[in-house]
Amino acid sequence: MESKKSLKKMFPNLFKELEVSENKVTINSIRKNPDEIEEETETAVSGNKEPDSASEPDKFRHYNPTVVDFIRRCDTDAQAEEIIAFLNKKGELTEDYACELRKQLKKDGLRSFGPKKEDDYYFKQSGLC
Repeated sequence: MESKKSLKKMFPNLFKELEVSENKVTINSIRKNPDEIEEETETAVSGNKEPDSASEPDKFRHYNPTVVDFIRRCDTDAQAEEIIAFLNKKGELTEDYACELRKQLKKDGLRSFGPKKEDDYYFKQSGLC
């Protein structure tokens, strides 16, 4: 309880953000079952259970790829490790998250993050190609 009071005193705005649930973001980037990935990605991007490319042809307009999206373009474990190291060095991944990704890569393999994203993946998914 004392640490909560000191946190509130030292960082009042951060404390408010932590207390209000509307500012929380779930992280669901680590994938274990490759069969579920395509469906989850389409749902997350479009906000619908069944994306309709006719009504939403440019569904990736404001999409920001995650580390998993980059890893899914890799052909080898070494390439995936390079992606993880680069994003970690750049500060876009925490050390803990990078460690979790490396463990998954070593234990479950490259395709545990999902099937390979081929060239023009986003164009094809959005119906532009």
